[in-house]
Amino acid sequence: MMKHTLGPLLLGTSLLALPASAEELKIGILFGFTGPIESLTPPMADGAELAMKEVSDSGLLLDGATVSSVRGDSTCVDASAATAAAERLVTVDRIVALIGADCSGVATAVLNNVAVPNNILMISPSATTPALSSDSDKGLFFRTAPSDARQGELLARVLIDRGIKAVAVTYTNNDYGKGFADSFDAAYKAAGGTVTLVAPHDDGKADYSAEVSALSVAGGEALVVLGYSDQGGNGIIRASLDSGSFDRFAVGDGMHSEKLMSDFGPDLQIFGTVPWTVGDGSEKFTAYAAAAGKNADSSFVRESYDAAALILLAIQQAGDPGKAHEHVMEVANAPGEKIYPGELAKGLQILKDGGDVDYVGGSDVEMIGNGESAGSYREFENKGGKFETVRMLGAE
Repeated sequence: MMKHTLGPLLLGTSLLALPASAEELKIGILFGFTGPIESLTPPMADGAELAMKEVSDSGLLLDGATVSSVRGDSTCVDASAATAAAERLVTVDRIVALIGADCSGVATAVLNNVAVPNNILMISPSATTPALSSDSDKGLFFRTAPSDARQGELLARVLIDRGIKAVAVTYTNNDYGKGFADSFDAAYKAAGGTVTLVAPHDDGKADYSAEVSALSVAGGEALVVLGYSDQGGNGIIRASLDSGSFDRFAVGDGMHSEKLMSDFGPDLQIFGTVPWTVGDGSEKFTAYAAAAGKNADSSFVRESYDAAALILLAIQQAGDPGKAHEHVMEVANAPGEKIYPGELAKGLQILKDGGDVDYVGGSDVEMIGNGESAGSYREFENKGGKFETVRMLGAE
């Protein structure tokens, strides 16, 4: 168990008891700016900060408060470093809420050791382990990305529908990878598929030939890689191609990076699933982000914008940042007027006037259960060096 907790002087709500007329509210962004998904996190942070700027420019938050971001490095994989970074955001930067952490293991550590002891609202756009649904979070933790319990089922469906009846599976050796692998394994077998081997891999290694050798001996028509595009998952693909063990790869959201085609060529046979939405909210976000010069199509950018937007709308509804967590579900779901990307000023005004909002955002937000997204996904595949959508996979 981790022991990075804050001292008693910081417990409770003392840091969050800001007057409604506060000139500036600081929101923490805790993403892996270094580590196995470092190529994904800059666009995610940009998405969150786009919502913050929109709210600041409106002048409608509380009594004219502005919003600024403070970035911290979760590393994605080092729970101690992520916890220390979160502590600094709370004690030094005096944030009122936290967007992140991004990866499941570090998100769990930060939730238990920083957010809960300090009454900090925390919304992750990308931590997807099913285990987070059962954490004792005191109503402080939410996520705009759906659980991997669902993604495992959908990735299994994709493989079966493609006629692939036997696979080997490797997963990054952490909470995210293990939860995803367990869900996939159960669903694929239930659908009639054969899993020849399920084996973890550690990130940060220079050579994955031993792991790939064991997977190759077990066999399979494809290799399922539930890892990270900038770390072990990348190394697994490299070792597979170099040895000729596998040439077809099924992946999840942590591998949804076109950097893979830059690394291995435009003909890489890779397909998989990633949380995704289409429709009015998605289209409006794409246009809004493009007008601001931001990348709308990278993984979890919409979800990051939505995490920031939900925090700010909940603060407006509460009238007190320290009580915002009590209102997240309220502003995220019906009843109320639908609010899309670029319409946060409209939402703030409605709440200020005593009305209700139903935040749709860029990822079609609908909060269920313990504050997680119902979610939808896309099946994607590489076509000439770009990921293209094959079909949408809903939350039905």
